[in-house]
Amino acid sequence: MNRSPIDLAELDLAELEPALEARGVERFHARQLYRWIYKHGVTDIDRMSDLSRTLRETVKTDFTVTTPRTVGDERSLDGTRKFVLELADGKRIEAVFIPDTPSMTFCISTQVGCAMSCGFCLTGKMGLVRNLTAGEIAGQVRVLAAATGLLDHPFNIVLMGMGEPLHNYENTMKALRMLHAEHGLAVSPRRVTLSTVGIVPGLERLAREPLMPNLAVSLHATTDEQRTALVPPNRKYPLAAILDACRRFPLKKRSRITFEYVLLDGVNDTPEDARRLVKLLADIKAKVNLIPLNPAPGIPYERPSDERVDRFAQILADRHITVSVRKSRGRDIRAACGQLIVEGGTKKSAAQQMALLMR
Repeated sequence: MNRSPIDLAELDLAELEPALEARGVERFHARQLYRWIYKHGVTDIDRMSDLSRTLRETVKTDFTVTTPRTVGDERSLDGTRKFVLELADGKRIEAVFIPDTPSMTFCISTQVGCAMSCGFCLTGKMGLVRNLTAGEIAGQVRVLAAATGLLDHPFNIVLMGMGEPLHNYENTMKALRMLHAEHGLAVSPRRVTLSTVGIVPGLERLAREPLMPNLAVSLHATTDEQRTALVPPNRKYPLAAILDACRRFPLKKRSRITFEYVLLDGVNDTPEDARRLVKLLADIKAKVNLIPLNPAPGIPYERPSDERVDRFAQILADRHITVSVRKSRGRDIRAACGQLIVEGGTKKSAAQQMALLMR
Protein backbone atom coordinates (compact mmCIF):
# COMPACT_ATOMS: atom_id res chain seq x y z
CA MET A 1 0.00 0.00 0.00
CA ASN A 2 1.36 3.40 -0.96
CA ARG A 3 1.91 5.77 1.96
CA SER A 4 1.65 9.54 1.69
CA PRO A 5 5.05 11.22 2.07
CA ILE A 6 5.82 12.57 5.54
CA ASP A 7 6.54 16.30 5.69
CA LEU A 8 10.01 16.80 7.17
CA ALA A 9 9.12 20.42 7.89
CA GLU A 10 6.58 19.26 10.48
CA LEU A 11 8.91 16.95 12.43
CA ASP A 12 11.17 17.77 15.33
CA LEU A 13 14.26 15.63 15.86
CA ALA A 14 12.50 13.38 18.36
CA GLU A 15 9.93 12.54 15.67
CA LEU A 16 12.28 12.40 12.70
CA GLU A 17 14.67 9.84 14.18
CA PRO A 18 12.08 7.05 14.61
CA ALA A 19 10.45 7.95 11.28
CA LEU A 20 13.80 7.30 9.55
CA GLU A 21 14.46 4.18 11.61
CA ALA A 22 11.11 2.72 10.57
CA ARG A 23 12.34 2.94 6.98
CA GLY A 24 15.63 1.24 7.69
CA VAL A 25 17.63 4.49 7.94
CA GLU A 26 20.00 5.04 10.87
CA ARG A 27 18.86 7.68 13.33
CA PHE A 28 21.93 9.91 13.04
CA HIS A 29 20.86 10.90 9.53
CA ALA A 30 18.09 12.95 11.14
CA ARG A 31 20.72 15.43 12.33
CA GLN A 32 22.12 15.70 8.78
CA LEU A 33 18.67 16.40 7.35
CA TYR A 34 18.02 19.00 10.03
CA ARG A 35 21.27 20.79 9.24
CA TRP A 36 20.46 20.94 5.53
CA ILE A 37 16.91 22.19 5.99
CA TYR A 38 17.48 24.70 8.80
CA LYS A 39 21.17 25.62 8.90
CA HIS A 40 21.76 25.67 5.14
CA GLY A 41 18.24 26.42 3.92
CA VAL A 42 18.35 23.50 1.45
CA THR A 43 15.12 21.58 0.81
CA ASP A 44 16.13 19.87 -2.45
CA ILE A 45 17.11 16.36 -1.35
CA ASP A 46 19.45 15.93 -4.33
CA ARG A 47 21.57 18.84 -3.07
CA MET A 48 22.21 17.19 0.30
CA SER A 49 25.68 16.10 -0.71
CA ASP A 50 26.72 14.21 2.44
CA LEU A 51 23.82 11.76 2.06
CA SER A 52 24.42 8.66 -0.04
CA ARG A 53 22.55 8.33 -3.32
CA THR A 54 20.54 5.40 -1.90
CA LEU A 55 19.56 7.44 1.15
CA ARG A 56 18.58 10.41 -0.98
CA GLU A 57 16.28 8.18 -3.04
CA THR A 58 14.69 6.79 0.13
CA VAL A 59 14.12 10.27 1.51
CA LYS A 60 12.66 11.51 -1.79
CA THR A 61 10.28 8.54 -1.90
CA ASP A 62 9.05 8.67 1.70
CA PHE A 63 9.38 12.33 2.68
CA THR A 64 8.69 15.83 1.42
CA VAL A 65 9.66 19.30 2.65
CA THR A 66 6.96 21.97 2.60
CA THR A 67 8.10 25.59 2.77
CA PRO A 68 5.94 28.75 2.67
CA ARG A 69 6.25 30.39 -0.75
CA THR A 70 7.15 34.07 -0.97
CA VAL A 71 4.56 35.87 -3.10
CA GLY A 72 5.34 39.39 -1.90
CA ASP A 73 8.44 41.16 -0.59
CA GLU A 74 8.03 44.88 0.08
CA ARG A 75 10.80 47.12 1.38
CA SER A 76 10.18 50.12 3.57
CA LEU A 77 12.15 53.34 3.38
CA ASP A 78 13.58 52.44 6.82
CA GLY A 79 14.85 49.03 5.65
CA THR A 80 12.00 46.94 7.04
CA ARG A 81 10.81 44.15 4.74
CA LYS A 82 7.31 42.68 4.73
CA PHE A 83 6.95 39.18 3.28
CA VAL A 84 3.64 37.81 2.08
CA LEU A 85 3.90 34.03 2.31
CA GLU A 86 1.57 31.52 0.69
CA LEU A 87 0.95 28.23 2.46
CA ALA A 88 0.32 24.82 0.91
CA ASP A 89 -3.46 25.30 1.01
CA GLY A 90 -3.28 28.71 -0.66
CA LYS A 91 -3.86 30.70 2.55
CA ARG A 92 -1.55 33.68 3.03
CA ILE A 93 0.18 35.21 6.02
CA GLU A 94 2.62 38.06 6.60
CA ALA A 95 6.00 38.08 8.33
CA VAL A 96 8.34 41.03 8.82
CA PHE A 97 12.12 41.50 8.90
CA ILE A 98 13.17 44.46 11.05
CA PRO A 99 16.89 45.26 10.72
CA ASP A 100 19.11 46.90 13.32
CA THR A 101 16.76 46.84 16.30
CA PRO A 102 19.63 46.66 17.54
CA SER A 103 19.76 43.03 16.47
CA MET A 104 18.16 41.67 13.35
CA THR A 105 14.58 40.65 14.17
CA PHE A 106 11.97 38.45 12.50
CA CYS A 107 8.33 39.15 13.39
CA ILE A 108 6.52 35.86 12.86
CA SER A 109 2.84 34.87 12.63
CA THR A 110 1.23 31.96 14.47
CA GLN A 111 -2.24 32.00 12.89
CA VAL A 112 -3.95 32.97 9.66
CA GLY A 113 -5.90 35.90 11.04
CA CYS A 114 -6.73 36.22 14.74
CA ALA A 115 -9.70 35.57 17.02
CA MET A 116 -8.84 38.25 19.59
CA SER A 117 -10.60 41.11 17.74
CA CYS A 118 -8.56 43.90 19.35
CA GLY A 119 -10.15 47.14 18.27
CA PHE A 120 -6.92 48.82 17.13
CA CYS A 121 -5.48 45.89 15.13
CA LEU A 122 -6.12 45.18 11.46
CA THR A 123 -5.35 41.47 11.84
CA GLY A 124 -8.35 41.17 14.16
CA LYS A 125 -10.55 42.42 11.31
CA MET A 126 -9.80 39.16 9.45
CA GLY A 127 -11.15 36.89 12.15
CA LEU A 128 -9.45 33.56 12.71
CA VAL A 129 -9.10 31.54 9.51
CA ARG A 130 -7.00 28.73 10.99
CA ASN A 131 -4.01 27.92 13.17
CA LEU A 132 -0.60 27.56 11.59
CA THR A 133 1.17 24.24 11.94
CA ALA A 134 4.51 24.05 13.72
CA GLY A 135 6.21 23.63 10.35
CA GLU A 136 4.50 26.73 8.96
CA ILE A 137 5.60 28.80 11.96
CA ALA A 138 9.20 27.56 11.80
CA GLY A 139 9.08 27.76 8.00
CA GLN A 140 8.66 31.53 8.16
CA VAL A 141 11.95 31.76 10.01
CA ARG A 142 13.65 29.53 7.43
CA VAL A 143 12.35 31.70 4.59
CA LEU A 144 13.29 35.02 6.21
CA ALA A 145 16.72 33.83 7.35
CA ALA A 146 17.54 32.62 3.82
CA ALA A 147 16.17 35.77 2.16
CA THR A 148 18.13 38.09 4.44
CA GLY A 149 21.39 36.13 4.49
CA LEU A 150 21.13 35.37 8.20
CA LEU A 151 21.20 31.57 8.22
CA ASP A 152 24.68 31.68 9.77
CA HIS A 153 24.15 34.80 11.90
CA PRO A 154 22.29 35.49 15.14
CA PHE A 155 18.83 37.02 14.97
CA ASN A 156 15.87 37.60 17.25
CA ILE A 157 12.35 36.27 16.82
CA VAL A 158 9.22 38.01 18.06
CA LEU A 159 5.93 36.12 17.95
CA MET A 160 4.05 39.36 17.35
CA GLY A 161 2.78 38.88 13.81
CA MET A 162 -0.66 37.65 12.86
CA GLY A 163 -2.44 35.65 15.54
CA GLU A 164 -2.33 34.95 19.28
CA PRO A 165 0.50 32.48 20.05
CA LEU A 166 -1.12 31.06 23.18
CA HIS A 167 -4.32 30.39 21.22
CA ASN A 168 -2.20 28.02 19.11
CA TYR A 169 -0.13 26.75 22.00
CA GLU A 170 1.00 23.27 20.93
CA ASN A 171 2.12 24.27 17.45
CA THR A 172 3.84 27.43 18.68
CA MET A 173 5.88 25.62 21.30
CA LYS A 174 6.77 22.77 18.95
CA ALA A 175 8.00 25.33 16.39
CA LEU A 176 10.23 26.91 19.05
CA ARG A 177 11.69 23.50 19.88
CA MET A 178 12.39 22.89 16.19
CA LEU A 179 14.11 26.26 15.85
CA HIS A 180 16.10 25.67 19.03
CA ALA A 181 17.54 22.31 17.89
CA GLU A 182 21.33 22.51 17.96
CA HIS A 183 21.66 20.76 14.59
CA GLY A 184 19.46 23.39 12.99
CA LEU A 185 19.26 27.14 13.59
CA ALA A 186 19.95 26.71 17.32
CA VAL A 187 17.92 29.78 18.29
CA SER A 188 18.30 30.44 22.01
CA PRO A 189 15.03 31.05 23.91
CA ARG A 190 16.67 34.28 25.14
CA ARG A 191 16.37 35.54 21.57
CA VAL A 192 12.64 34.77 21.33
CA THR A 193 9.80 36.93 22.65
CA LEU A 194 6.23 35.65 22.78
CA SER A 195 3.53 38.32 22.85
CA THR A 196 0.08 37.48 24.22
CA VAL A 197 -3.10 39.35 25.14
CA GLY A 198 -3.13 37.26 28.30
CA ILE A 199 -4.69 33.83 27.77
CA VAL A 200 -4.34 32.79 31.41
CA PRO A 201 -4.31 28.97 30.97
CA GLY A 202 -1.64 29.45 28.30
CA LEU A 203 0.42 31.64 30.62
CA GLU A 204 0.22 28.96 33.30
CA ARG A 205 1.37 26.29 30.84
CA LEU A 206 4.14 28.51 29.56
CA ALA A 207 5.40 28.97 33.12
CA ARG A 208 6.15 25.23 33.23
CA GLU A 209 7.94 25.00 29.88
CA PRO A 210 11.58 23.86 29.94
CA LEU A 211 12.16 25.98 26.83
CA MET A 212 10.82 29.36 27.89
CA PRO A 213 10.85 32.44 25.64
CA ASN A 214 10.76 36.00 26.90
CA LEU A 215 7.22 37.09 27.74
CA ALA A 216 5.40 40.20 26.53
CA VAL A 217 1.83 40.86 27.64
CA SER A 218 -0.37 43.19 25.61
CA LEU A 219 -2.10 45.21 28.31
CA HIS A 220 -3.35 48.36 26.55
CA ALA A 221 -5.63 49.54 29.37
CA THR A 222 -5.73 50.05 33.14
CA THR A 223 -9.36 49.18 33.98
CA ASP A 224 -11.41 46.14 33.03
CA GLU A 225 -14.14 48.28 31.46
CA GLN A 226 -11.61 50.06 29.27
CA ARG A 227 -9.69 46.89 28.38
CA THR A 228 -12.80 44.86 27.50
CA ALA A 229 -13.78 47.55 25.00
CA LEU A 230 -10.32 47.35 23.39
CA VAL A 231 -9.41 43.67 23.94
CA PRO A 232 -12.56 41.48 24.05
CA PRO A 233 -10.84 38.40 25.64
CA ASN A 234 -10.64 40.52 28.81
CA ARG A 235 -14.22 39.35 29.48
CA LYS A 236 -12.88 35.87 30.17
CA TYR A 237 -9.40 36.80 31.42
CA PRO A 238 -9.65 40.14 33.30
CA LEU A 239 -6.73 42.24 34.44
CA ALA A 240 -6.55 40.76 37.94
CA ALA A 241 -6.24 37.19 36.61
CA ILE A 242 -3.61 38.17 34.03
CA LEU A 243 -1.51 40.15 36.49
CA ASP A 244 -1.75 37.37 39.09
CA ALA A 245 -0.41 34.89 36.50
CA CYS A 246 2.40 37.35 35.74
CA ARG A 247 3.31 37.66 39.43
CA ARG A 248 3.68 33.87 39.60
CA PHE A 249 5.56 33.60 36.30
CA PRO A 250 9.13 32.30 36.86
CA LEU A 251 11.75 34.82 35.79
CA LYS A 252 15.50 34.62 35.75
CA LYS A 253 17.41 37.03 37.98
CA ARG A 254 17.72 39.90 35.50
CA SER A 255 14.62 39.18 33.42
CA ARG A 256 11.42 41.19 33.34
CA ILE A 257 8.00 40.78 31.75
CA THR A 258 7.38 43.34 29.04
CA PHE A 259 3.95 44.97 29.13
CA GLU A 260 2.96 46.37 25.76
CA TYR A 261 0.65 49.35 25.78
CA VAL A 262 -0.77 50.80 22.56
CA LEU A 263 -1.48 54.49 23.15
CA LEU A 264 -4.77 55.73 21.66
CA ASP A 265 -5.42 59.43 21.55
CA GLY A 266 -7.88 60.48 24.25
CA VAL A 267 -8.74 56.86 25.14
CA ASN A 268 -6.01 55.34 27.32
CA ASP A 269 -3.24 57.94 27.26
CA THR A 270 -4.16 60.24 30.13
CA PRO A 271 -2.02 60.94 33.21
CA GLU A 272 -4.63 59.04 35.25
CA ASP A 273 -4.10 55.99 33.02
CA ALA A 274 -0.34 56.25 33.53
CA ARG A 275 -0.68 56.45 37.32
CA ARG A 276 -3.07 53.48 37.38
CA LEU A 277 -0.58 51.50 35.26
CA VAL A 278 2.16 52.19 37.82
CA LYS A 279 -0.07 50.78 40.59
CA LEU A 280 -1.01 47.70 38.56
CA LEU A 281 2.64 46.82 37.95
CA ALA A 282 3.99 47.82 41.38
CA ASP A 283 4.84 44.29 42.56
CA ILE A 284 5.80 42.75 39.19
CA LYS A 285 9.27 42.66 37.63
CA ALA A 286 8.11 44.70 34.67
CA LYS A 287 9.12 46.98 31.88
CA VAL A 288 6.67 48.87 29.71
CA ASN A 289 6.84 49.24 25.95
CA LEU A 290 4.65 52.13 24.83
CA ILE A 291 3.39 51.84 21.25
CA PRO A 292 1.80 54.96 19.77
CA LEU A 293 -0.99 53.71 17.52
CA ASN A 294 -0.18 52.98 13.90
CA PRO A 295 -3.39 54.32 12.35
CA ALA A 296 -5.02 52.60 9.39
CA PRO A 297 -8.33 52.73 7.50
CA GLY A 298 -10.95 50.84 9.46
CA ILE A 299 -9.36 51.53 12.85
CA PRO A 300 -11.55 54.00 14.81
CA TYR A 301 -8.72 55.50 16.86
CA GLU A 302 -6.01 58.10 16.36
CA ARG A 303 -2.34 58.32 17.24
CA PRO A 304 -1.66 60.61 20.23
CA SER A 305 0.64 63.59 19.90
CA ASP A 306 4.30 63.24 20.80
CA GLU A 307 3.64 65.47 23.80
CA ARG A 308 0.99 63.10 25.17
CA VAL A 309 3.25 60.10 24.57
CA ASP A 310 6.17 61.81 26.34
CA ARG A 311 4.00 62.86 29.29
CA PHE A 312 2.73 59.28 29.74
CA ALA A 313 6.26 57.87 29.56
CA GLN A 314 7.61 60.47 32.00
CA ILE A 315 5.00 59.58 34.64
CA LEU A 316 6.11 55.95 34.48
CA ALA A 317 9.80 56.82 34.55
CA ASP A 318 9.36 59.20 37.49
CA ARG A 319 7.89 56.29 39.44
CA HIS A 320 10.82 54.00 38.58
CA ILE A 321 9.08 51.94 35.91
CA THR A 322 11.46 50.98 33.09
CA VAL A 323 9.80 52.38 29.98
CA SER A 324 10.55 52.63 26.28
CA VAL A 325 8.62 54.06 23.35
CA ARG A 326 8.59 51.77 20.36
CA LYS A 327 9.81 53.37 17.18
CA SER A 328 7.38 52.53 14.41
CA ARG A 329 9.03 50.58 11.58
CA GLY A 330 7.63 49.82 8.15
CA ARG A 331 4.53 52.03 8.37
CA ASP A 332 4.80 52.99 4.70
CA ILE A 333 4.32 49.34 3.66
CA ARG A 334 1.79 48.42 6.38
CA ALA A 335 4.36 46.32 8.23
CA ALA A 336 4.11 48.10 11.58
CA CYS A 337 2.53 46.75 14.76
CA GLY A 338 -1.18 46.07 14.26
CA GLN A 339 -1.10 46.58 10.49
CA LEU A 340 -0.68 43.00 9.22
CA ILE A 341 -3.66 41.79 7.19
CA VAL A 342 -4.14 39.69 4.06
CA GLU A 343 -7.15 39.26 1.82
CA GLY A 344 -9.28 36.17 2.01
CA GLY A 345 -9.98 36.00 5.73
CA THR A 346 -13.57 35.18 6.63
CA LYS A 347 -14.75 37.40 9.45
CA LYS A 348 -16.63 35.39 12.06
CA SER A 349 -19.24 36.83 14.40
CA ALA A 350 -18.23 38.02 17.86
CA ALA A 351 -19.95 34.97 19.36
CA GLN A 352 -18.03 32.61 17.07
CA GLN A 353 -14.73 34.33 17.93
CA MET A 354 -15.35 34.02 21.69
CA ALA A 355 -16.36 30.37 21.27
CA LEU A 356 -13.02 29.71 19.58
CA LEU A 357 -11.20 31.48 22.39
CA MET A 358 -12.96 29.47 25.10
CA ARG A 359 -12.18 26.04 23.64
